[in-house]
Amino acid sequence: MLFTSYEFLAFIGILFLLYYVVPKKFQWILLLGASYLFYAMADWSYLVFILVTTVSAYFAACAMEKTYTDQKAYLLLHKSEMNKDERKAFKAVQKKKRWHCLLLILFLNLGILAVLKYTNFAIANLNGILTFTGSTRQLDYLNLLLPMGISFYTFQTLGYLIDVYRGKYPAERNLAKLALFVSFFPQLVQGPISRFDDLSVSLFEEHTLNWQNVSFGLERILWGYFKKLVIADRIVIGVNTIIHNPDQYRGTFVFVGMLFYAFELYCDFTGGIDITIGVAEVMGIRVTENFKRPFFSKCIKEYWNRWHITMGSWFTDYIFYPISVCGPMLKLGKWSRKHLGEQIGKRVSVYLSCIVVWFTTGIWHGASWNFIVWGLGNCVVILISQEFEPLYRLFYQKMEGKGIHLQGNFGWKVFQVTRTVLLMSCLRLFDCYRDVPLTFRMFGTMFTNWNWNNLSGASFLELGLNGWDYLVLILGLLLVFTVSMVQRSGSVRMKIADMPGIIRFGLWYGLFLIVLILGAYGVGFDASQFIYNQF
Repeated sequence: MLFTSYEFLAFIGILFLLYYVVPKKFQWILLLGASYLFYAMADWSYLVFILVTTVSAYFAACAMEKTYTDQKAYLLLHKSEMNKDERKAFKAVQKKKRWHCLLLILFLNLGILAVLKYTNFAIANLNGILTFTGSTRQLDYLNLLLPMGISFYTFQTLGYLIDVYRGKYPAERNLAKLALFVSFFPQLVQGPISRFDDLSVSLFEEHTLNWQNVSFGLERILWGYFKKLVIADRIVIGVNTIIHNPDQYRGTFVFVGMLFYAFELYCDFTGGIDITIGVAEVMGIRVTENFKRPFFSKCIKEYWNRWHITMGSWFTDYIFYPISVCGPMLKLGKWSRKHLGEQIGKRVSVYLSCIVVWFTTGIWHGASWNFIVWGLGNCVVILISQEFEPLYRLFYQKMEGKGIHLQGNFGWKVFQVTRTVLLMSCLRLFDCYRDVPLTFRMFGTMFTNWNWNNLSGASFLELGLNGWDYLVLILGLLLVFTVSMVQRSGSVRMKIADMPGIIRFGLWYGLFLIVLILGAYGVGFDASQFIYNQF
């Protein structure tokens, strides 16, 4: 069931009504039923996989918590009989039990994800190796299901398990409540990847009808549909025309295509997140924000602190830090400092951890080499930028010595933001063309086949969009930019709420008409699924 379908609008409309009609103690049960119905409407067979993840996580978390309870009770009972070393040894044994339990459940759930998502990718690479070695044998591809949102709910569940393992909070003893956390339907499509201690607070509590929550939530949903239907689903036509015809559209058109894709991806992804957060907000449920004006970032590191925030924090907390401080990595760092010198040695463990994180980030996005190269490309740019930081400081100092204060200068900030947008857009070419050699070739044509004369009015009209479409896109993007600028000083919805009622009505009713009239429907358009559905 797509967020852009009439079925989804009917689904959430009925749910909103029932949510505030049923007794409050049954609200979370209603949400659980609605979430499983939402998932089943995509494909009933998908329920098997999400149930396996949920049930296995439930028993594993309870088993790990039991070791904490047993440990506490045993130490209390034998407090006078055990010395410090014995207590430490006993704790180590209990921790090892938890570790084995965690490993088992990680192997199970990551194994399911790996088999369903990466088997055919592995077969494709094996076939490539066989061809390279001269063999005529080719392995057959498997027709495997890829359940909707499996990457999102798997990572969200694993985050919960790792937190329980670490003792951050106790295991959820109610299997149905854990099932709701795993399957909460607005997040299934494209995130965000919530943490149990954040989402559960409002997900399981009883909610009384609050008109501000309802109005703010509906406004957020409407804003999401505006970005998705008016901008993303319109500009995607131009993007597809360019990237699906690489022989015809080269050079300057590659540049145009990558900027079009940047706008499409931002409005598509943030529009979906707006709908997710808005649906939850109508019911009084707080979902973590996933974006913070990423196109205002002055470097790629800052960009990734603002874009898909929950994914970035997940990889940092559950992959980067554990790898960088694990025993083998600490030993490698010690060896490197001894044999390679302090300056190089202290970077080895950090760089390797970064490479692992960005490799995982890439392959999480898709089972193909273009995503892997995209992830590692981000890693390379970030690491190079970190290495150049002393040079940046020296540059700023020299400029200040000449009376030129770049830091804080508006023009310099514009340059940094523009540079970051262009860098990220270039890296996103791997997402556009989905073929590594082709991506490099098309990137090269921007330098070898650059001709502004190609960008005539007639050539833009050949991309499948007419003059009115471009006018709608320009005005729509200006509106998105204006809202982002206003957000820097606080919530736009709060500012609108302080306006007179007639103005509030005019603004939101006007936006509703814009979505209704100018949304990408009908012949030539397609209210398509969100890009991140595939992940």
